[in-house]
Amino acid sequence: MDKNEAEIYCAGCGTAIQTEDKTKVGYAPPAALEREAVICQRCYRIKHYNEASTVTLGDDEFVRILNGIGHTKSLVVKVVDIFDFNGSWLRGLPRFVGSNPILLVGNKADLLPKNVNRNRLINWIRKSASDLGLKPVDVVLVSARNGEGMDRLIEAMNKYRQKKDIYIVGVTNVGKSSLINRLLKQFGESEMEITTSQFPGTTLDVIEIPLDEKSSLYDTPGIVNRDQIVHRIAPDELKLVMPDKTIKPKVYQLQSGQALFIGGLARIDFVRGDRQPFVFYVSNHLNIHRTKLENADEIYGKHLGEMLSPPGKEMAESMGKLDTFTFKVPEGKYDLVISGLGWVALHGSGANVAVHVPKGVAASLRPSLI
Repeated sequence: MDKNEAEIYCAGCGTAIQTEDKTKVGYAPPAALEREAVICQRCYRIKHYNEASTVTLGDDEFVRILNGIGHTKSLVVKVVDIFDFNGSWLRGLPRFVGSNPILLVGNKADLLPKNVNRNRLINWIRKSASDLGLKPVDVVLVSARNGEGMDRLIEAMNKYRQKKDIYIVGVTNVGKSSLINRLLKQFGESEMEITTSQFPGTTLDVIEIPLDEKSSLYDTPGIVNRDQIVHRIAPDELKLVMPDKTIKPKVYQLQSGQALFIGGLARIDFVRGDRQPFVFYVSNHLNIHRTKLENADEIYGKHLGEMLSPPGKEMAESMGKLDTFTFKVPEGKYDLVISGLGWVALHGSGANVAVHVPKGVAASLRPSLI
């Protein structure tokens, strides 16, 4: 069958290629069909111009794909973002994939400070996964960006798949496609490269990559976790919120009655407690502004979108009032986590704290990661 007559799928996002409607998913100009690896116009613009395109699958489609995995005999590789472990957690996976073993991979290890003990971190991930209802066959820590842990991952995948297919799953933006591209480089498959970007929802359908004559690796679409803050900001602000280099912790010695803004995206109030350090693990590009708690509401009202940014003015107008979560932090080592934004570590004698975030974004308290 001639290539122009056969059904062709985008090598970047997995969607079916069509050449008739530029406004619909999968469009590629007819000349693109002559290439060895065909990619749609959307993937081309993401790859070469880093332009966002708002295209996502519905929840029903995601459930259909996950249920399909449950009818196979395969290894499921679940990818989480170490920087946003809670926000990138894919809930209820075991009930979808049946009896298939799950290998848990913590990606973006390169974002964590160099002094983080990797073995302790793996134990923390294993314990946290168990608390969330998942008992993986193994936990592997990697960085798709710099290749850290990739040999260990390949070894674990070969061990647990037992010559069966591999399905890689996760929420949007955990780095699944970057991880697979790194694996392809390790295997020497340079022809195919999956589209990667900072924009959630890059992969639109299941992409099959043959491993041998009898088995394949499948990249599945990222599932949207709507309580992450990245879904509340403009695409051009993602580069400010999502870290691209090793995090440099910012330490603030606070006394009760003070508040700290993370741009205009969140506010941390120290309501009651002894003077103690608040250590911020957020993108290096974000500014933190300290003020008295009694002035915080007025400052937010006057300076959101300007001094307190991101969000910029356009998004600030639609931000509205922030939701409030209150926490009584015990004595010891704990993190206040804001889904998709990062966390604040408290290693003191306990504190009463309020966390203000955009409506729909999750905030939680956990035992300290670092």
